[in-house]
Amino acid sequence: MSNPTAAGLLRDHLGLLLDLDRSLPVLDLACGTGRNGLLLAEQGLSVVFADKSDTALSVVERRLVEAGLQGRIWQVDLERPGVNPFSGQTFSAVVGFCYLHRPLFPSLLAAVTSGGLVVYETFTVEQRRFGRPHNPDFLLLPGELQTTFQAWQIIHYFEGLQNNPERGVSGIVARKPAF
Repeated sequence: MSNPTAAGLLRDHLGLLLDLDRSLPVLDLACGTGRNGLLLAEQGLSVVFADKSDTALSVVERRLVEAGLQGRIWQVDLERPGVNPFSGQTFSAVVGFCYLHRPLFPSLLAAVTSGGLVVYETFTVEQRRFGRPHNPDFLLLPGELQTTFQAWQIIHYFEGLQNNPERGVSGIVARKPAF
């Protein structure tokens, strides 16, 4: 595994993602410069790198080319009111880090195939003690992430403080029930 900058939660549960149906891609949600999706692409997974920023996606594209990796770049505004950006798409998994847009959750959960995974981690209201973000729209409430995935099989859940750097986070690895 040559991408040490990928999130620890993702690295710790990479094996679960490698066991998924490879006929569907993994979505790197609000991917930024792609540190997490690049780890998955290095492992041979098909990855869709989704972000609004063309600058960040240009970095992802350059990194993919430099590493000789495949991936689909998708410039998308995930926060357009009343729009399901995932309409007609299905993913084997979604990975999302340091991003929260609550209205997106129903569409996101629906876009994951039966038996698929979500690996998600972002800041909680405790983060205000350590720095940005401060806006409550970008901070999970206590238990909120676990409640969002209550109908799924929760494989891993953490909510609390982490170090290096100090931060308040909630993270989950959850499998969508097979119907």
